[in-house]
Amino acid sequence: MTATPLLRASNLSVHFDRAARPAVDNVSFEVGAGECLAIVGESGSGKSVTARSLLGLAPAGAHVSFSELSLAGESLPAPGARRWRSIRGASIGLVLQDALVSLDPLRPVGREIDDVLRLHTTLSQRERQARVLELLDAVGIPDPALRARQRSGELSGGLRQRALIAAGIAAGPALIIADEPTTALDVTVQARVLELLSSLRNDGTALILITHDLAVVSRVADRVAVMSEGRIVEAGETNAVLRAPAALPTQQLLAAIPVDVPRGVPLTLPADVEVGSLAGGSALPGHAPLSATARVTEPAAAAAVPAAAVPAASADSIAPPALELRSVSRRYPTPHGSAIQALDNVSLTLAAGTTLGLVGQSGSGKTTIARIALGLETADSGEVLLNGSEWGSLSARERRPLRSTLGAIYQDALSSFDPRLSVERILTDALSVRASATGRSLTTPAELLEAVGLPQSLKNRRPLHLSGGQRQRVAIARALAPGPQTILCDEPVSSLDVSTQARVLNLLDELQRHLRLSYLFISHDLGVIRHMSDRVAVINEGRIVETGETDEIFTNPRDPYTQSLLSALPRVRG
Repeated sequence: MTATPLLRASNLSVHFDRAARPAVDNVSFEVGAGECLAIVGESGSGKSVTARSLLGLAPAGAHVSFSELSLAGESLPAPGARRWRSIRGASIGLVLQDALVSLDPLRPVGREIDDVLRLHTTLSQRERQARVLELLDAVGIPDPALRARQRSGELSGGLRQRALIAAGIAAGPALIIADEPTTALDVTVQARVLELLSSLRNDGTALILITHDLAVVSRVADRVAVMSEGRIVEAGETNAVLRAPAALPTQQLLAAIPVDVPRGVPLTLPADVEVGSLAGGSALPGHAPLSATARVTEPAAAAAVPAAAVPAASADSIAPPALELRSVSRRYPTPHGSAIQALDNVSLTLAAGTTLGLVGQSGSGKTTIARIALGLETADSGEVLLNGSEWGSLSARERRPLRSTLGAIYQDALSSFDPRLSVERILTDALSVRASATGRSLTTPAELLEAVGLPQSLKNRRPLHLSGGQRQRVAIARALAPGPQTILCDEPVSSLDVSTQARVLNLLDELQRHLRLSYLFISHDLGVIRHMSDRVAVINEGRIVETGETDEIFTNPRDPYTQSLLSALPRVRG
């Protein structure tokens, strides 16, 4: 810590109308120039509300109080004050997690970055154009000149996030507040962005890093503050806190990390959290009871069962593959007359009742595979088979009776819901497309909520009023509603904190075992892929470069690209 902190927050509290307790409760911290302070905690712990309060951006209905809130010795203005316009972007940069919402979908991303430079620097237009390209290159965006002309909807999630980081650092602010800045990034790009943030810190920029990723914290942060229920429960030098955590919430966060936890071994959950009813001794209709654990009373919980309680999923030697892609290729034309080869002769086989992990960097073709497998896009060439039968070449009308056998869980659950509908209505609508011949046992919204460890009291809530973990479990329940045999999981836990992520992953494992589900599990998180997958396929620039048993891929990778991914796998450095 420097002698004179750049930012000082003393006794910061944030109360919401009608809330039983404050979202942020008497929090104090400092950060100096050239220092990185990480604020970590579960979803709902208050870390993001804290970050927004430092920028005068506390949500509607919030009442902010503090003894001191100052930057470089000057008091920061009250929320809503006009002076914030000259502070945000110039003195304090902000990088948010949700790039799709944060970027204007109607404007090229280069214009977004240029606006920051135009408002807060004296650069000429020509100098700003050059600086935009430098920033896009610095955050790891390939072909910056092309990407600068594209809108956010034309970019992958990882490219959008990098563009948002470029905008946040564009004007060279003295302090950068980064709220989950690397959540949507693959490990290689994440490593590059962390190097960039580290270089900014080394050049004197102060960083406040809001994250649930303790591996990222161990790489970048000088100090860490752990939040739980609105309070800082532990703070100190990063190495000391991660090596010997004293507070229970810190211990729980470390225990829930999936890296190096083998397939079939449930991730550790907080000992004082009661788990979901799927693992609570009450059987799904038509299934034997699972191991006995406490029933759910708090909606942030989900299933956790010892590995020995149920047999691990295994491929049925008689059943045809649940999903198969044979020599699939896909090209996309660009507005400039050229074409992007998204997929090049891709072949994949997902055995029935197992999980195939698909991993690769942002823009490698993972989501294109998912869209073609779901029948949302048509391949230019090749075949797609579902349960051994032709799927890819069917017309929309021919696919309709088969759609209930194929489900999907997406990364951004909130955007995939109609915000006007209640949870019960969302699940009722999903049940309405159920095929009568599926024979699946979850037939009502109540049964679906019970299966994913959510209480019936949530059925009348709308998605916006749920936590991230609750929304993701509603998304899982919706995917289960039509009675699918195969579910495509496209980054289903990347936006969740590690303990909520652990609950959701344990839940997905449990559902697979007891409903005989097959998963195509797409993720940039290698720790999650290793924990969840029976087999792994690695994709790079539209080509499958390596496929094999999970342990073989992770312990003896043959392709140089796979080796580079694994070498960049972040681990907690205590």
